[in-house]
Amino acid sequence: MLKTRVITALVLVGLLLPSMFWLPPLGWALLIAAVIGVAAWEWGALLGWGQNARRILGGAVALLCAALTQIDPAALGIAGFAPDAAWVLAAYALSVVFWLFVVPLWLNRQWPLSGIAGVFVGALVLLPTWLALVQLRALHPGALLAVMALVWVADIAAYFAGRKFGKNKLAPSISPGKTQEGALGAFIGVMLYGLVIGHFLLAGKVPLTAWMLALLLATLVSIVGDLFESLLKRKAGLKDSSHILPGHGGVLDRIDSLTSTLPLAALAWLMALYPA
Repeated sequence: MLKTRVITALVLVGLLLPSMFWLPPLGWALLIAAVIGVAAWEWGALLGWGQNARRILGGAVALLCAALTQIDPAALGIAGFAPDAAWVLAAYALSVVFWLFVVPLWLNRQWPLSGIAGVFVGALVLLPTWLALVQLRALHPGALLAVMALVWVADIAAYFAGRKFGKNKLAPSISPGKTQEGALGAFIGVMLYGLVIGHFLLAGKVPLTAWMLALLLATLVSIVGDLFESLLKRKAGLKDSSHILPGHGGVLDRIDSLTSTLPLAALAWLMALYPA
């Protein structure tokens, strides 16, 4: 299993990095639309839908993202770059409110996911993620990679800290494998990563205290995103969102923490760049 995970991870990185840095803006936006379409198809499984309904959902979400590239290309960096469109800010604001206030309550109450409400929640999870992936890449591929790397550092640090020191369960009824020590490891790992990134990229631009608080919030939100998908899979009776990625499960299993972190990062960037 470990060998399969490593091989799949290497293939994904080998596809992701060249696409992120070398694809034209429209090509990147459409590629990510396809990926989010697959994630929407997996979301249908969390809703308990059959294959035909899931395919329709996945196709509709991918087509909606593709349509946005034609409706407002400037907001997405495809024709010029005017990222602070009203609909963009609204999408990010709804996403951040959902992850910071609704999901913690959802995790506590462990509500089920179903019906039209489940479709709406899926849109709130997936569409701002697509938007952030496109806009942050339009800002600079390195900026997107830096945010994604923050989530990866949190995941890796949590994994190894949990294996080495994990004793106290973080959320046993949701994800029995996650521990408080693992979460602490994620915070420490992100702090160290953030200090390095901040030294080279943000020296003198952002106060250190504000930067540390932002890193703490980003790490917390990434953990919330991971737990949320774990809860939805448990409610749906699924171990993985799909089996499309050997050794890793599905697309949702790979982007669960990104869905909560990327919109927050994109909104913070827009607020800093275009203050009211």
